[in-house]
Amino acid sequence: MQQEPAPFTRHLRVHQDRGHTVLEFRGEIDIAAAAEIAPHLDQVTDRATPRVVIDLSRVEFFDCSGLRLLYRARRRVLDRHGHLLLVCAHPLTLRVLRITGLSRLLPPQPTLEAALTRPEATSGTV
Repeated sequence: MQQEPAPFTRHLRVHQDRGHTVLEFRGEIDIAAAAEIAPHLDQVTDRATPRVVIDLSRVEFFDCSGLRLLYRARRRVLDRHGHLLLVCAHPLTLRVLRITGLSRLLPPQPTLEAALTRPEATSGTV
């Protein structure tokens, strides 16, 4: 069951979907956007056994600041024995994920639906 979104900022929308907290990044994810997103990401990943989805579907630009957010989220979720999923279908962002090796650690799914219907979405960890 989906709940109403909170918070909603220029670069981030957070909502619940099927037991996961979905962080929907939006627009240009650069150093300024990362500074806005980081406190919300830390709050979500500070819970015991967090179940998180980072959705990059609405991202137009993604630089190393965005990569740092993804690596940070992954580390924090693993430290808390949680589960992290990534949604991304944008060719340039996918290329950045492949070049940096992050796509091997956090395999991107093409849609939120695809991510949440994976067997790992109901059990297991990253």
